Amino acid sequence: MFDTSTDSDVRFLTRQDLQSAGAELTIAEIHAAIDAAWADINSGLAFGGKAVLSLPEEEFWQRESVAPFRRDFVDERLGWKLSALYCVNPTHGGVKIIGANAFNRHLGLPRSTSTVVLLEKRTLRPLAILDGTAISALRTGTYASKVAQLFVRSQAPVSGFIFGSGPVARSVVECLNFACSDLIGDIFIRSRSIEGVERLLSDFADRTSFRLHAVTDNQRLKECALLITATNARQPLFEDEELNRDGVTLHLGGDEVPETYLQRALKSGTVVCDDIQTVSRRNSQSIALHFSRKGLSLEEIGPLLGVRELSAPNGWVREADTPVCVTCVGLPMLDLYAVQATYEKYLARTQENA
Repeated sequence: MFDTSTDSDVRFLTRQDLQSAGAELTIAEIHAAIDAAWADINSGLAFGGKAVLSLPEEEFWQRESVAPFRRDFVDERLGWKLSALYCVNPTHGGVKIIGANAFNRHLGLPRSTSTVVLLEKRTLRPLAILDGTAISALRTGTYASKVAQLFVRSQAPVSGFIFGSGPVARSVVECLNFACSDLIGDIFIRSRSIEGVERLLSDFADRTSFRLHAVTDNQRLKECALLITATNARQPLFEDEELNRDGVTLHLGGDEVPETYLQRALKSGTVVCDDIQTVSRRNSQSIALHFSRKGLSLEEIGPLLGVRELSAPNGWVREADTPVCVTCVGLPMLDLYAVQATYEKYLARTQENA
């Protein structure tokens, strides 16, 4: 039967509603939902798209009330944008709306806020509207699990390096601890704010199987088999010479990667996107900008140069002893599966308590 609920039946669920019902996904549940999403993405059963409206920073800074804060963003992009992600799977549809501005932190707000509309697929009528901010950060962290499991090859525990200390970086730590506890021995964390790193370390004290370390420079990068960027930096965070030569890098932010490293990875390594078309059309991350700044398109040129996709239907193998550079823009299908699982857990918990 089709779901024929009326508009008045549509639930709006805040994070507090989900917490009160015990409906937030555990780290195991989010990985199960994302594994299901990847299986359906790879088989073509789940698909979608993404639209991004980037707003000019100059317009924002023209306001007298915020102009004095501009000096705080010399090294950080505002990332002032409105995004819409839309997708379907065999049973549901979803639309995720994201409003983002790094200045929000000065107001005590998250940099990015997500709202997700969950739809019944056949009628495409809404079932629920959920606060997806925490859900989105957690699903982004699962990229670290997937990339580490796919590409990091070692019999002994390796070291990792994370740029960033915000919600995504925290999710990365949590996901790696769940999925890769035997693979990683130490993680070094660097951020613009050492206080942010120290808070992260304090919050995760005695909660991880690996050791977490706050660092203020890149000296430990050379020994790290895995590097993850989760920042909003305006410029590259590292130099190619600082890296482990056959290390794996995962980029979850913006234009954070130096040209020299991208050139080396394209020439002698494995370059991967979660989805080439989506990364190319968003054109805000280093690999897409590498081509667009030359008047070219990642979408057109990337496949000719051997750029791979996590979303591809056929598997492929990393070449040994070569660098791996992975860029993930955030596929809407991952959000849909995470939100669907959350909503189903919410329904189950509230029915248990009815």
